[in-house]
Amino acid sequence: MPNLNVAVLGPHGYAKAIGKAGTESDITFYNLKKGEDTVTIIEPSRYPERVAPLYYAVAMSQSAILVVDAITPEFGECVVMLDCAGIKSGYVILRNYIDKSQIDPLIKGTVIENYTFMEDDSIILRESLLAAAAKVERVISDIPGTVMVDHHFNVKGIGTVILGGVVKGTIRTHDSVKVLPGERTAQIRSIQRHDDDCTDAVPYDRVGLALKNITADEIDRGQVVTTDDSIKTGDSFKGRIKIVKYWNVPMKDSMVIHIGHWMSYVSGKIDSVTDDSDPKNPEVEISLEKDIAYFPGDKAIVHHLDAGKLRVVGTIVLE
Repeated sequence: MPNLNVAVLGPHGYAKAIGKAGTESDITFYNLKKGEDTVTIIEPSRYPERVAPLYYAVAMSQSAILVVDAITPEFGECVVMLDCAGIKSGYVILRNYIDKSQIDPLIKGTVIENYTFMEDDSIILRESLLAAAAKVERVISDIPGTVMVDHHFNVKGIGTVILGGVVKGTIRTHDSVKVLPGERTAQIRSIQRHDDDCTDAVPYDRVGLALKNITADEIDRGQVVTTDDSIKTGDSFKGRIKIVKYWNVPMKDSMVIHIGHWMSYVSGKIDSVTDDSDPKNPEVEISLEKDIAYFPGDKAIVHHLDAGKLRVVGTIVLE
């Protein structure tokens, strides 16, 4: 059962015509299924008033649908977010008589210029998504598994349940797992994929995990459930920020920023800046309010929430 995760960025509720509504919070999930092929659709319900839901939707996805009703600052911010996250495949749907020639200059040099332009037809879109899902290769391996947590709650008769996506490796029922950041451990009691019981889950799978030996109050969004000993946790980083070309505010000491990695979205500040005569690629030292979990070499997205129309600064490699 291959699964494709797709961010839908555009008018709120657009995905209602594509899939069946599921979990809803600051992000809303819709599910699409045909035979063994499944699509998980994620909309940022609280965007644009908050940029974090936009980040979450993109961070969970391998593909995107960008619905353009008007050329606005929000359109530009979505383009920048998708480009920073490296979402290389997707669709663009133009509405309200917007012509492709109007947005071509705005997406040039970004991942969006390789997206497929599609008419505003939910039936065609559903079939295209399912066809793309059917091409997803589902590989069960001996690589330790890691799941990023986006929701957590208690279910009567079952106990602690987390919802999330597998980012690496394979997880299996009865695995003993670490919950990071933190020092807690748990055991996987059962696994569900799209409400079907199963014994394993692999990258791109969206899962519900029933866990033993831990309560829902001891888990939070942004943590990971993992059997992988190579994951690190930390709250301070040094590296170069690759700043997007549209960003014109210089990085400064004590600037408050937010780091997005997997489902972590953590505030912090810049402790020092060395621009080396290259303001678009400054070397910085960053301290965060709390630890995040990561694999060395992972890319995180840097945000500055007080910047106005564009809140996405760029990317930094976590070491």
